[in-house]
Amino acid sequence: MQTSANQASAAVPLRWVGPVKLIGPEVVAEVRVPLATFEAPLWPSVQRGARVAALAGGIRAVVVDDRMTRSVLLEAPDAAAALRIADAAAGRMAEMQSEVAATSRFARLLALHRQLVANLLYLRFEFQTGDAAGHNMATAAAERLMDWLLREYPELRYVSISGNYCADKKATAVNGILGRGRNVITELTVPRALCERHLKTTPEKIVDLNIKKNLLGTLLAGGVRSANAHFANMLLAFYLATGQDAANIVEGSQGFVHAEVRGGDLYFSATLPNLIVGTVGSGQELEFARANLERLGCRAARAPGANARRLAVLCAATVLCGELSLLAAQTNPHELMRAHLKLERKK
Repeated sequence: MQTSANQASAAVPLRWVGPVKLIGPEVVAEVRVPLATFEAPLWPSVQRGARVAALAGGIRAVVVDDRMTRSVLLEAPDAAAALRIADAAAGRMAEMQSEVAATSRFARLLALHRQLVANLLYLRFEFQTGDAAGHNMATAAAERLMDWLLREYPELRYVSISGNYCADKKATAVNGILGRGRNVITELTVPRALCERHLKTTPEKIVDLNIKKNLLGTLLAGGVRSANAHFANMLLAFYLATGQDAANIVEGSQGFVHAEVRGGDLYFSATLPNLIVGTVGSGQELEFARANLERLGCRAARAPGANARRLAVLCAATVLCGELSLLAAQTNPHELMRAHLKLERKK
């Protein structure tokens, strides 16, 4: 392929792993998933997790919430005016929804949250965005709403289309609390025999490590609403393979692993509150991304939003597989390093 000095392609190795077995309620399927990464051990690690999950009966997944956000920043003459306008705007949701509808047939205003600092007014708009990840759709709608506010309340002054209360591509508490993207919970029960045979460990060791590493270790490090081993690894590989905005792994990797011993077996769950993925949009229209999304069954004729929800579930299940495999490996001395040396060290 011929390219100019200013336009080229970065080739990232990609492999399909799995199949990842899902048993609902969102998706019932066995699907191989694409991962694009330079970290070669990731493929066999996720593969092992997927194999164990399939042997255990499959991964249950549920989409808890689905929204995209954009916050705008306006300045009022004083704090009293900022509060008065914020209260008034909150009672005019129907009018604002009409403004949003004029920007896209898929955009719908779900909620409005506010924060005041002195005379500064931060408004966080939350939108439903169909099958799109929703960055541009939310920004276009927020821009329209901002123009409306400036007309309706002339004492306001424009400061920025983004006030960082969104919060876009930053590790914050607000996204986990209020929601940004698709919130997906995945869970799996691994019988003890499978755990010992295929993961070379026990349910007790994985539960213990999750507490001491993921929970306490992250607390010591000052992590923000996060307790996991390496969500970002699977997210980045999945995002790159499906044409997503890879920078969204910042908030996407803020998630939780929960593990318990139940009747001698391992209950294992990964919660990802901020999965920002879409099946239509600029990156998803690239030839390789479109082909991968079609193979994943995420470009089918479905109700608006259904394809993106399917993609989010597949992504979250892939994260669970990689997380389970890595935690199991880290319960055993030297196993992690041996795998990296075997797969990455030059002969």
